[in-house]
Amino acid sequence: MATSPSIVIRAFNEEKHIGKLLAGIAEQTLDDPEIIVVDSGSTDATVAIASRFGVRVVHVEPEEFTFGRSLNLGCQAATRQHIVIASAHVFPVYPDWLERLVAPFEDPAVALSYGKQRGGPETKFSEHQIFAKLYPDQSQARQHSPVCNNANAAIRRQLWRQHPYDESLSGLEDLAWAQWALAQGHYLAYVAEAEVIHIHEESARQVYNRYQREAIALRRIRPQESFYLVDLPRLYLSNVASDLYHAKREGRLGETWRRILWFRWMQFWGTYRGFVHRGPLDQRLKETFYYPRAIRRPATASTRKMEPIDYGHLQE
Repeated sequence: MATSPSIVIRAFNEEKHIGKLLAGIAEQTLDDPEIIVVDSGSTDATVAIASRFGVRVVHVEPEEFTFGRSLNLGCQAATRQHIVIASAHVFPVYPDWLERLVAPFEDPAVALSYGKQRGGPETKFSEHQIFAKLYPDQSQARQHSPVCNNANAAIRRQLWRQHPYDESLSGLEDLAWAQWALAQGHYLAYVAEAEVIHIHEESARQVYNRYQREAIALRRIRPQESFYLVDLPRLYLSNVASDLYHAKREGRLGETWRRILWFRWMQFWGTYRGFVHRGPLDQRLKETFYYPRAIRRPATASTRKMEPIDYGHLQE
């Protein structure tokens, strides 16, 4: 069995969710992980809740916050050879989440692993479609693409020491780090069994800001990328059509169509506004980030024999 990792959790005003994540960690098959919460100035009960679980809390001043800086502070505090990175608003589905997430490091060529993400009842329909496309049901032992997400990921501490996260990026610091790792001859691993529920409760403005921020970062990481004005209506309409199709198949069209329209508009309007560079386009990355989920992709039932964690008796 793998040894327990350090877990770095970035948090800001997460009193609604962080207790569930920490309770899920307590149910894991790997005992005694080192847990570090990096708090960026929470004004609610986030730190108090985290402290009840005996975690180490590291503080970053709000005016000094970037995603990369908070990660670097957490990784600097970590002492285990593997570092799991989790958003404070995710929680594991199964008790072997940690074990599965660090298992790919048995391959010495793997620098980073990341797991499946799915939404909860609060998640907007379009984001469910994004999760289903980015995080399929099939694992990949050696991935050559830098696309990953450190809301649910793990890295080798030794490699982080060689190359910390870029603190100047407005987002996508995970993609930038993965791109570096691939350039050094390493691989990424995708682990479908290391599943978390990822809760996004964003307003339209927050969705716009997130995609604008990520587009600005992507332009810096890969200056050859572009997002032209002509891409905006084409990708908006194709994704809306795909979402409406899936919503109708699931019998949810009436309750979701308005959110589908505004979510996809904010996604692509934010992306367009974030892009200024007009270089050649990497089609593979564009398809990964922007193109809709396949229309005829069949639904796959879970084949896992392990029972999921029962959160019903746990304090929120």
